[in-house]
Amino acid sequence: MGVSEMAGMLKERPEDAHKGTMGHALLVAGTPGMAGCAVLAAEACMRSGIGKLTLHTQEENRIILQTRVPEACLFVDRMMPQSTALAQTLNGFQAIGIGPGIGQGPLSQALLAAYVMHNKIDGLPMVLDADALRLLSINTRLAGALQNRCILTPHTGEMQTLGRGFNLGTPDMQKAAANLAKARNLIIVLKGHPTRIYMPEGEVFVCLRGNAGMATAGSGDVLTGLITGLLAQGYPVRDAALLGVWLHATAGDLAAREMGQECMLAGDITRHLPEAFRELHNQKNQINDKI
Repeated sequence: MGVSEMAGMLKERPEDAHKGTMGHALLVAGTPGMAGCAVLAAEACMRSGIGKLTLHTQEENRIILQTRVPEACLFVDRMMPQSTALAQTLNGFQAIGIGPGIGQGPLSQALLAAYVMHNKIDGLPMVLDADALRLLSINTRLAGALQNRCILTPHTGEMQTLGRGFNLGTPDMQKAAANLAKARNLIIVLKGHPTRIYMPEGEVFVCLRGNAGMATAGSGDVLTGLITGLLAQGYPVRDAALLGVWLHATAGDLAAREMGQECMLAGDITRHLPEAFRELHNQKNQINDKI
């Protein structure tokens, strides 16, 4: 996963672009007390270059989200996670990210099932993270409804839970991730240092960027929002996973350089995404100049 390869994946932004042509993502995140998950995912999604973002979250999070992420539209839901109305009307979205802070109870399970089953018809690319992964490990039948345009982003602990749920039969999390990717036709982003991306065809990509300072609450939420935003802009699922991981890790290294690993917060990763994108643009321009 070198910078030249990543630069080659980067899309040019059309000069006549407007918010309606740059993708509309849906993030399902945040129960009461977990609004921060939604904030972190949403801020990273908006920094991905996306045109529009809608957040499906609970009414209790309204003030926090409208204050912290005023650029995002809200679908506030007094009944979330009990309500599944939005899951039945997915027209107008180009990608879905679900999981950060949605909870793990029966109602959250029903919410995840509604999104997965209705999205089976629409076929939108989808990112599952955090609570969605734990819920998926409980109801593994849902995996049969996941499209081949789905990305799962577990850390090692979540991968262990998925391994038990899917009876992958190995304590080796790298092998388990590879097996799950092949068996279920999914892309698995196994977060850590280094982060590894497992493709359903058997390819494995390793991102050597990143650092221990990124081992902080909310870092995964940032990655979820970033990848979801790339998918909504029309990046192929493979490219969105690879590019999202690289940008996330590079921004993390830039944050560590400024803050020190001990003092990093997840939001610092998002704050350094512009520099990470700039590195790719500079590399892309250098490559074009040589042609």
